[in-house]
Amino acid sequence: MLKKIFNTGLLFLFISLIFSCGTKESLPLSKYYNYDQKLPLKDTLLQVDSADNYTMRHIDYFSINNKKVKALLSIPKNIDKPIPVIILLHGLGDRKTVDYIEAGHEYFIKSGYAVFRIDIANHGDRLEDNYEFSFTDGYKYWTRNIIIQTVFDLRRGIDLLNKIPDIDSTRIGFYGISLGGFTGTVFCAVDKRVKVPVIALAGGGFNVMFGLDALSEEALDYFSMIDPINYVEMLSPRPLLMLNAENDDVVPPFTTKRLFKKAKEPKKIIWYNAKHHDVPIDKVYQAGIDWYKKYL
Repeated sequence: MLKKIFNTGLLFLFISLIFSCGTKESLPLSKYYNYDQKLPLKDTLLQVDSADNYTMRHIDYFSINNKKVKALLSIPKNIDKPIPVIILLHGLGDRKTVDYIEAGHEYFIKSGYAVFRIDIANHGDRLEDNYEFSFTDGYKYWTRNIIIQTVFDLRRGIDLLNKIPDIDSTRIGFYGISLGGFTGTVFCAVDKRVKVPVIALAGGGFNVMFGLDALSEEALDYFSMIDPINYVEMLSPRPLLMLNAENDDVVPPFTTKRLFKKAKEPKKIIWYNAKHHDVPIDKVYQAGIDWYKKYL
């Protein structure tokens, strides 16, 4: 999903070994994603679908920058309410109803969790522009803003969940895959209402994509507010689970190892003998469920 983003050559590896990610102390990254929580969500329940074991609500709400977000909230039937909820986020170029997200939805529902899904900004039902997603070429600030906007959208999503009596808003988990994992690391770091983050197929240290200019002020500043490596420490003391592919051909495994190393305890990482797009879906979701059963 992110293959075009990463340069996996020898230069890429060399730079990763010599630089240390960091940001200027004057830039308050922990405060960057603050917003006015009292702004009206203007949420609208559009329809309710009923399946054998859950109901699914189609809800519109408004995020910052007056962006409309179309969400799906599935709530299991025949379970005492309120119940915990998992926020489930897809990868680059996909949508909230893509097959691997639908699979996760089914696993979580059967395990007794509500599931909340949105599209990443400029994806799925929210597609506005057909520019190439790239951190180094073309519209790189437009690309960065997709991640920034989505972090705010997810935070507003929790504001919405807080209004729904069937949901136990003190028990919110997050499960993000690929770009959803990159974005979700930032989101979970800045929003302490997420109690248990699970990050799949993601890493940290975006500025290595600038090659020999990786340590430049421009590179560090550009990535400062979206690079998971700058936020992952903020997840502690919440328990972090990372799920990754040993032979990942999209997200270089050393970026994953760097992100995990930077994270504080409690944390756990599981590696699968697979590439980015062929990790065993049943195993990665079950690992997340086991983590939620233990901590959420």
